[in-house]
Amino acid sequence: MRAYISVSPDYRKKLSKEFIALGMALSGVNADAYIFADKHQCLEGEEQAYLSHAMQQIDASNFLIVEATHPSVLSCIELGYAKARKKPIVYLQHSDAKVEKLMAALGNFHILYESPKDLFDQMTEFLKNVLPQ
Repeated sequence: MRAYISVSPDYRKKLSKEFIALGMALSGVNADAYIFADKHQCLEGEEQAYLSHAMQQIDASNFLIVEATHPSVLSCIELGYAKARKKPIVYLQHSDAKVEKLMAALGNFHILYESPKDLFDQMTEFLKNVLPQ
C-alpha cells in the first residue's frame, strides 16, 4: 500500500511534526508514504518533466493524501490529476486554516485536525477502518 502525499513545498518544513504523525499512522498499517515535495524540486525550464514525474508517482500510488492547510498550485494539480485517475483522496487540514472549498470538494475523506497528536489519532482510526486489512 502506498500513499502519495501532496503538500506545498514552501510549507513542508513548517509542517514537520504533522508529517511525523502522518508517517507514524501510515507505518502502523504498513503503508508507505511518498512525499513528492521531499524528493523533487521544480527547476526553471523543467516544469513539464516535474509534473510528468508527479503524475507517474500518483499513478503508482494507491491513494493520495493532500495536506491543504497551506494550499499550493502544485497541490491543486496533483489533486485534480488524482481525481481524474479515480484515486481515493484524503483531504487533511488544520482546523484553524481557511477551508479551500474547491479543493475540499475533490476529497473523498476529510480530516480536520487540531494538533499533530490529533492528526495521528484521526488518521490511525481512518486507516484502520478504510484500508483493506
